[in-house]
Amino acid sequence: MNDTALNHDQLSAFLADQRWFAGKGRTFEVVDVEVLARLDDPLRIELVRVEYADGEPRTETYQMPVSAYPAHEERLAHALVRHGAGEAGDEEWIYDALHDRDAMAVIYQAFADGSVSDGASALEVHRVAEAGLEADVHSTFLPAEQSNSSAVFGETAILKVFRKLTSGHNPDIEIHRALTLAGDTHVAHLYGWLSAETPDGTHDLAMLQQFLRTASDGWELAKTSVRNLLIEGDLHADEVGGDFGGEARRLGVAVAAVHAVLDEAFGGTALDPAALSATMTARLHAATGVVPELVAYVDRLDAIFGAVAGTATASAQRVHGDLHLGQTLRTSLGWKLVDFEGEPAKHLAERQVPDSPWRDVAGMVRSFHYAAASTVHDLQPDADGAAQADYRTREWVAHNVTEFLAGYTEERGTPISSAEQVLLDAYIADKAVYEAAYEARNRPDWLPIPLGAIASLAEGSG
Repeated sequence: MNDTALNHDQLSAFLADQRWFAGKGRTFEVVDVEVLARLDDPLRIELVRVEYADGEPRTETYQMPVSAYPAHEERLAHALVRHGAGEAGDEEWIYDALHDRDAMAVIYQAFADGSVSDGASALEVHRVAEAGLEADVHSTFLPAEQSNSSAVFGETAILKVFRKLTSGHNPDIEIHRALTLAGDTHVAHLYGWLSAETPDGTHDLAMLQQFLRTASDGWELAKTSVRNLLIEGDLHADEVGGDFGGEARRLGVAVAAVHAVLDEAFGGTALDPAALSATMTARLHAATGVVPELVAYVDRLDAIFGAVAGTATASAQRVHGDLHLGQTLRTSLGWKLVDFEGEPAKHLAERQVPDSPWRDVAGMVRSFHYAAASTVHDLQPDADGAAQADYRTREWVAHNVTEFLAGYTEERGTPISSAEQVLLDAYIADKAVYEAAYEARNRPDWLPIPLGAIASLAEGSG
């Protein structure tokens, strides 16, 4: 086996083990590794192209910032990508640069300077807001990301590196830029981003934004509230010490405020109810092939989706696209929304298409359901406690969804119309169908959560 083949085998093994690699479970091989840019030692940016044996997409390109050293670096042993002969024939040890503070210092300095080194002419640094970046800070890798990778610099900034590359502008950057320029207080402000020009077009590689160091995760806050309710067996959802209702209302205000800024910044367009109805119906029938249990609810769900076609023409705009409690942070200054990339499974062009704001609202409604159900799932109550837990979590969900919608409508200044309620009901059902297909493929033991919601929706009690 030659050195190139050996390197590709090592790289394939590395990719298969990464949370951000979208080809898990598929047969693939690395077919090309291209050096996009050489920055100051030890950093360079490589583009890795993989080819799949079958299925779609057939090929994908991943961005890999790497650190290249002539000898093994023990401090980076956990982040080894490959080793072997380099381009000049000398031995190279290649590591994932997100774990290397020396390499991350090069990226950080590029944002501070607003430019990159001469050896990286394909790259361009774009700055949006004065960051007031700290000097001489270390980076810290954040292991929790799934589709991307992030590193924090001191207490000031966080860098998000986009792993799977597609030609075009990343929605996360587009939307954060618009909200930052508008002075919106419900997001972490964007300091800048890094892009590259290739024969395939423009690619956004990374973004640097404000680090919310004191923030608490919205998903964990909600689950804590549910646990408090289940412990306080004789109190209602609005009586326990961890009542989430006030936070849910303030979160509704934040989402409505962000929607208003996005509508102003990008403009709106008409939503085609008939086309939306057809898309939701088709997605349902496709999902029955993955989740046979959905067949029992097809008639009722068809009616929910079919009702959309009869509504008056609604408006569409740029939205978050994948909003849930895990995309929210509670800070001392209020709620912040994060990660405006949209659904990772969708193509980039799809994620840039205007959609109804009710998709975001529905995502939050379903997230309240998930926070409650997953908490019960974690606690594993016995048969006697399960019925009580189900009753009490339903109460928690109803209370917090009501508060969230009250905050949303209060901020926008108008109640939900009958036509909007039809849209909201359909988006909630569509989200639950998506969840059912996802859980069937990835976490079968969680499938009862969306199926239980679909059963309630079919009964008219969701």
